[in-house]
Amino acid sequence: MPTPVAAAIYARISSDQEGTALGVKRQLEDCRKLAAAEGWMVAEEYTDNDVSAFTGKRRPRYEEMLEDLRDGLRDGVIVYHQDRLTRRPIELEQFVEVIEAAKVEHVRFVAGGAVDALNGDGLTMARVMGAIAADESRTKSRRIRRKLDEVAASGRPHGGSRRPFGFENDRETHRRDEADVIRTLTARFLAGESLRSLALWMDAEGITTVFDKPWRTTTIRDMLVSPRMAGLRQHRGEVIGKASWDPIVTERDRDRVIALLEQKRSSGRRTPRSYLLTGMLRCGRCEHTLYSSRRVNSRRYVCVGGPDHHGCGRLTVVADPLEQLVAAAVLYRLDTPEMGDVIAGRTAQDEQAAALAETIAEDTAQLDELASAYAAKQFTMREWMTARQPIQDRVQSAQRRVDRITRTDSLTGLIGNGDKIRAQWSELNLTRQHAIVRAVLDHAVIAPSDVRGGSFNPERVDLVWRI
Repeated sequence: MPTPVAAAIYARISSDQEGTALGVKRQLEDCRKLAAAEGWMVAEEYTDNDVSAFTGKRRPRYEEMLEDLRDGLRDGVIVYHQDRLTRRPIELEQFVEVIEAAKVEHVRFVAGGAVDALNGDGLTMARVMGAIAADESRTKSRRIRRKLDEVAASGRPHGGSRRPFGFENDRETHRRDEADVIRTLTARFLAGESLRSLALWMDAEGITTVFDKPWRTTTIRDMLVSPRMAGLRQHRGEVIGKASWDPIVTERDRDRVIALLEQKRSSGRRTPRSYLLTGMLRCGRCEHTLYSSRRVNSRRYVCVGGPDHHGCGRLTVVADPLEQLVAAAVLYRLDTPEMGDVIAGRTAQDEQAAALAETIAEDTAQLDELASAYAAKQFTMREWMTARQPIQDRVQSAQRRVDRITRTDSLTGLIGNGDKIRAQWSELNLTRQHAIVRAVLDHAVIAPSDVRGGSFNPERVDLVWRI
């Protein structure tokens, strides 16, 4: 009795927007029926779901099947149709090389019958069918591109397997609770909170992605800079106009987010925050900035002398009681009438920030052009550095101004809620606390201590508010 053919069944579908793999399942069922009719044993089923056979992208299971054919583990192949196997003539030739080398004589298609690839006529027919399939794919791709261009030009959304965060399944209607989250993330990031801090907050609140997974900093970053959130239609990587849906955040806020991300990227700031008042304390002796300094069992802010810091080096203050004092004063300040003046000036600040963001984008593009010209050897290193320096100075100056302007965004929803925030203060992460303090407090001057080594004296602290 002859040994039954150990067949490989291969199934593939290009697009599975619903994620149900029904197209693949139907192909497998028909291939199994053909195997039974031929009296073949199904050794393994190889499936690539939602993967095109025309674009040239990797098909992992298809590659595994070829390896098994090369190793002699399979001596037959069943596919629903040749265009499920491949739509690229070059891939067909590669498939033929594999089965010729492995002497695989049994190839069957549910729709199309047997193909004797080792026979000249059979191979010619397979090549003709492959050329027809490739032409059909190219024609289909052209039709799809034209349709996508038409949809994009009208501002309407294209389809997709998953809705974007902040939108319903129609990709146009806002999902209110998620849209509110996006606005909150934007305001807090502009106020100085880190992407990592925002991701931790989202996870702590039980807010998941549309894939029901925890948030990552890259996911939040991509969402905050997405043109979609500002009501802009993007197509082929470029913003082409207004979208048909309403914006969740303003274009100005999106521009400010992009500018702030560029500032963080160019400055390389990555160190996690460990002190609440970093950058906000001044020495009462010499007026230089105090720096954090950790000892074995205490945290301190100190005036640092020497060539790099130029401070007097003669003032120290313990961090914990100072931070508690400043935090309490800030939370009390949130409930005072003066804080309304901060919000009243927001419109003018937005206009300034938008103009600065545009300036930063133009200067950054000019820096990229300079780098490309230098790489092409159009001028020398000295000429490049001479041209680069004034542009970098402008970018850094504009970024500092954007940083100052956007700090008050952290006050959104906090004015008049000092008691509530006070109750939640210990639960907020340090980056969020710093952003709130920074929005209210310009700096604090720390006077010298009258008693060496004595307890903390609140009278040493002079708070200078932003309003």
